[in-house]
Amino acid sequence: MHWLTSGSNPTGYTLGIPIDTRIGGNVVADRQYWILVSSPDNLEATKSRDFTVQGMKSRHRKKAEQMKPGDKLVYYLTGKKMFAATATVTSEYFEGDDLIWTSKNTKSNGDPENYPWRVNIEPELVADADGWIDAEPVARQMTYAKKWPEKNWTLAFQGNVHNVPEEDYELIHRLLKEAGSRVAS
Repeated sequence: MHWLTSGSNPTGYTLGIPIDTRIGGNVVADRQYWILVSSPDNLEATKSRDFTVQGMKSRHRKKAEQMKPGDKLVYYLTGKKMFAATATVTSEYFEGDDLIWTSKNTKSNGDPENYPWRVNIEPELVADADGWIDAEPVARQMTYAKKWPEKNWTLAFQGNVHNVPEEDYELIHRLLKEAGSRVAS
């Protein structure tokens, strides 16, 4: 992490804005970390688009609005109870209506949920199925999951989108890397 300073600042004060040089030197203030709860089929839908876009269910607009370029995503797979990938958000949120991801839930008119709130992304680490990380022992180490009793750890992953602390993202990212997940190029 580097810090943006102003040598020509007439006040002489340092601006103190963090810059993440891994994102082309763009200012990244208050980066956020997110867990996206996804079915294996929806992860495949994201993979089939080369991890370039990710959608969120209609009820998660406010969370999508909070996502900014530089934010980090972790993919948790429902049913499997595994972590499978990490990615970086590369755009502000936008609305899309093409049906990419599917859900058991439908809209009130019977149409399928189309995950309308979207962000562009780029992959970081993507595991093949044999490299997915068992979430239960990881959840017991996560700050975010400590809100729930140990025996009910899966409650931490109910819903589509969760904001988590940086240390939780770093833990999962490190474990995926150690498990041999491929680094996206």
